[in-house]
Amino acid sequence: MSIAPKRCRLVFEKLERDLDRLSAEPEAKKVHRFRTGVRRVQTLLEELSPTPDRNQRRLLKLLTRIRKKAGKVRDLDVQLAALRSMKFPQEPRRKTQLMHQLIELRGQREKKLSKALTREAVREIHKRLKRARKNFNPEVDRDPLSVARQILEPIAKADGLPTEELLHQYRILGKRARYAAEFASKSPESTQFIAQIERIQDALGDWHDWLTLTQSAAARLGDIRESSLVAALHNVTGTKFRNAVTSLSASHAAFPATQALEIGQGGTRKRQSRPSEPAASAPTAA
Repeated sequence: MSIAPKRCRLVFEKLERDLDRLSAEPEAKKVHRFRTGVRRVQTLLEELSPTPDRNQRRLLKLLTRIRKKAGKVRDLDVQLAALRSMKFPQEPRRKTQLMHQLIELRGQREKKLSKALTREAVREIHKRLKRARKNFNPEVDRDPLSVARQILEPIAKADGLPTEELLHQYRILGKRARYAAEFASKSPESTQFIAQIERIQDALGDWHDWLTLTQSAAARLGDIRESSLVAALHNVTGTKFRNAVTSLSASHAAFPATQALEIGQGGTRKRQSRPSEPAASAPTAA
């Protein structure tokens, strides 16, 4: 299955627009779109083309620097969204305190992102994106779907009980595989593959958002013995973990090894030590 030329061109053009929008105002949606745009261009140049030339290497270096700063802002955006969706009346002051701290940290990270988006940096990225788009010549023999499946091979061989580390691998490699598959010409096979990867990504992303929020809360409010809010967040994260494992197990056509995944009794995932957890009211999360 060949690479879709139009799709390649559009990815470059869209990233140029997203860069301008981000530099004008780094709000949540713009940060997210820019990061995914960079990932797509990175996958195209690193996985589906010959060895990157000098311009492409410099472009990827510039984009990676901005993407990492945008990623730190994005981390706070998803944590804030998760926290706002959580209904937990037991510790309203603690929740408000945590919310304000995350908002303040988000503002600090946004300033660093804006500082990196100088006129000179944006201008150079635009110049190199245009050059990369014009000179891009994908390998004719590279099949995006085959590349996507190759990306998943390391986790297709995974064995044993699911852990946080294993789910992180699924999450990261799943993204790369999806972006590679998106460059394939449209067909029932590619559409089905991408849809399956997206379902997995939704479950893994949901789990990871709550995991990072739980870690942030524990760092600021103390462990489960000091805060019932932190204990409740651990409970939500545990549920999201099980949902993610279930999603993987149901999608073994894309991830062959996942059909054997099961949630064991204890020790199936690495979490903070939880001796005699206090009973916490089950919070609801949207």
